[in-house]
Amino acid sequence: MNRSVAADRPDEIAAQLVDARRKARGLDRFPGSLPENATQAYACQDAGIALWPDTLAGWKVGWVGEEWRSQFPQERLAGPVFARALYLPRAGEVVEAGIFAQGFAAVEAEFVFRIGEDAPPALMDWTNESAADLVSSLHMGIEIASSPLATINALGPRAIVADFGNNAGLIVGAPISDWRRRDEASLRSSAAINGKPAGRGGATSLPGGPLGALVFVLGHCARRGLPLRAGQFVCTGATTGIHAVVVGDEAEVEFEGAGKVHCRIREATPC
Repeated sequence: MNRSVAADRPDEIAAQLVDARRKARGLDRFPGSLPENATQAYACQDAGIALWPDTLAGWKVGWVGEEWRSQFPQERLAGPVFARALYLPRAGEVVEAGIFAQGFAAVEAEFVFRIGEDAPPALMDWTNESAADLVSSLHMGIEIASSPLATINALGPRAIVADFGNNAGLIVGAPISDWRRRDEASLRSSAAINGKPAGRGGATSLPGGPLGALVFVLGHCARRGLPLRAGQFVCTGATTGIHAVVVGDEAEVEFEGAGKVHCRIREATPC
């Protein structure tokens, strides 16, 4: 049973979330009262980042549905991606990706930016053009969305933000050539689970497109004193849906004209 903690104690909430992740065990409920707003939720996330024994390798961006806007007015949310959960496979390699088997787990087909140079730390307002100028490459990828908390998505964005944005890993595939010159509608993707089609979509499935997600996270991270750094990655949101997986499943995403990314789901191990 989780020890109840007040929402205004983000350090204690973060300690329990991080402990569950490090022990790769499930949580039967959120560890305490839900954060009351985005500020409290990101305070939990900041405390968790400080406790996590790994290097920050990038960020995931997620879209916040209209049904949650009264509680969480932002259109998007962000969560950290850590170096040991960042996979850079060779062509044709099947990545063994860990999930919290007693919690929530899904895979998402996502466009992933690689940042080419440090963002100016004080710059908080970006345009699509200025954001694109910071990018070295756009890649196809898979986000491993997983949390020890099985009900995390049902609890909504305040819980998602508090627990690392519901992220457990990022697989970065091959780069997509000439992405700045291509019509966004031509950047299409599809996903399959265990060989069965699971969803289709593309860059236009994301409100504002992949660059809209990048513009958001550049400003968001600058405001938090965590400006993006050269070499970091940003995954920009689910393009084909959120596809639930369990241990033993195999997921494959295909990005038209760029190739495929393939992973096999295993149980996360304690760290």
